Parts: sequence; structure tokens; C-alpha cells
Amino acid sequence: MSAIGFADFAALKSLCHEDFVAELPYSDPPQHLEGFAAYRAYIEPALEVFRFSLALTCVHPGLDPDLLVAEYTSDGTATPTGKRYRNVYIGVWRFRDGRISGLREFFNPTSANEALEVD
Repeated sequence: MSAIGFADFAALKSLCHEDFVAELPYSDPPQHLEGFAAYRAYIEPALEVFRFSLALTCVHPGLDPDLLVAEYTSDGTATPTGKRYRNVYIGVWRFRDGRISGLREFFNPTSANEALEVD
């Protein structure tokens, strides 16, 4: 989790399977990103706009040992406005060969929009 919030892409890439897929259904527009390079290209600019840390709040193991559902929160700042950015996430994480092969992440897009609104 900390590798994402602090944009440590080298650390994150080392955890991902070579055919990693990320799905962000609540992005505007929704994203289906095949490969770590595509994920990084999409996420890296967002991490310039939102600076935050992530805190894991709950893990729900699946019956499938290569699946888990995690709940986590963000706490940080929207750099263009200086407003606090806080969000709640649910991530469906898939693993293969001990590495992350897939992530489907759900978050509240309204929280991001409100943090970016100029008063």
C-alpha cells in the first residue's frame, strides 16, 4: 500500500506479475489497464495531483487463496487546491505465483472532485 501512496513504482512493479491488469471502474472514464506500464502511465499523473498515504483497514481473504478483498483509506492533499483529500477504497486483489496479477479498485469519485473544487 505504501508503494502506491508514495509513488514508489519500482517497489510496486517488483510485486506485480508480468501480465498485471488493473481495473478502475469508477474512474472517469472507467479504466482497464493491461500491464504495469499502462497502470503507471495512468496513475503517475494522478499522484502529482493527489498526495496521500494509504492505510489498510480490513482484509477479507477469499475462498480462493489467490484472491483477497481489502478495504483501505487515503489521507492527503489535493495539490492544486490545498484541500484535504480523504477517500475510502475497496480493492479486489488477485495473485498468481506469489505476485499481484490483478487489481479492481473501487473508490468514491465525489471525494476527489470535492478536493479539486476551487472555493
